[in-house]
Amino acid sequence: MASPAPGEWGSCGKEDWLIYAFVARGIAVLAEYTEFTGNFPALAAQCLQRLPAGSPNPGGAPSRLSYACDRHTFNFLLDRGYGYCVVAKESVPKNVSVAFLERLKDDFMKRYEGGKADTALAKSLNKEYGPVIKQHMQYVLDHSDEIEKTLKVQAQVSEVKNIMLNNIEKTLGRGGKLTELQDKTSDLRDQAQEFKKQGVQIRRKTWLQSMKLKLVILGILLLLVIIVWVSVCQGFDCTKH
Repeated sequence: MASPAPGEWGSCGKEDWLIYAFVARGIAVLAEYTEFTGNFPALAAQCLQRLPAGSPNPGGAPSRLSYACDRHTFNFLLDRGYGYCVVAKESVPKNVSVAFLERLKDDFMKRYEGGKADTALAKSLNKEYGPVIKQHMQYVLDHSDEIEKTLKVQAQVSEVKNIMLNNIEKTLGRGGKLTELQDKTSDLRDQAQEFKKQGVQIRRKTWLQSMKLKLVILGILLLLVIIVWVSVCQGFDCTKH
């Protein structure tokens, strides 16, 4: 599909990892670079024409798409109306292509955002930005091992972050249950106090009823004593008899 042309690649064993790359606005390729011969530019251009215009998530995160063809991958990054592409061997770690596209996007936006790139014609930036694309390719190839390690660490950090967020959500959920339990405990405490109050009232009422009964019995006994006294003494004064 392609054969390498003479170049200055310095990464041993990785010279053919990244074959071709470009920056486009819409479907217009503004700058491209390759050191290989073949039909990669034509295939990448065909893929570009079938992609959404710009990022499918306006104002949101950039969109990434990837296609496989003849043991190569066509990787795209779409953001704010611009498309960034790199063609890589199928065996190249995905993180390498992702890192290259992110680096290319950041640099291009830093140089041209809001400037001539918004109105530039197709291939008009090729002379000044083509060599820059080559530099980014070389940098990523030279630091591919570091990039892999860094991205793995970032993935682990992201995983830990997600776990922590899930734990916080669960804790908050348990916090809601604890609040509900506290409310129930408070209700039980109020009910216990009311029950105690009612118990005191009942005991007081029972005591009063008991005292009334004792007074009634005492009154009856006194009345009987008086009746007996009057009967025996035929009056209240027994000294007369």
